[in-house]
Amino acid sequence: MKKLRATVGERGQVTIPKRLRRSLGIAAGEELEFEERDGALVARRASGPDPVDGLVGLVRESLDVDAYLAETRGPAWNAQEDGARSGPRKRAARKRSA
Repeated sequence: MKKLRATVGERGQVTIPKRLRRSLGIAAGEELEFEERDGALVARRASGPDPVDGLVGLVRESLDVDAYLAETRGPAWNAQEDGARSGPRKRAARKRSA
């Protein structure tokens, strides 16, 4: 693709050439993110809002997380009461005969 040019205005605004907007599917009103990478200006579509941000302030009361987890999960594992844990077993190293 041929290199395209645009001029930076007084307020730092740049018009993305129409050919690039069409080929990249950039529509009017769409948000872009900018970063500097190795001396080059890189622009990409801005990702949507962080889903966690929508949860901030949802719970109005204070919460003891440890107590909540103990209540919902039950008591923690205890070696004396629950016995030995069973987990993935390590395979014994096999010796190959030459």
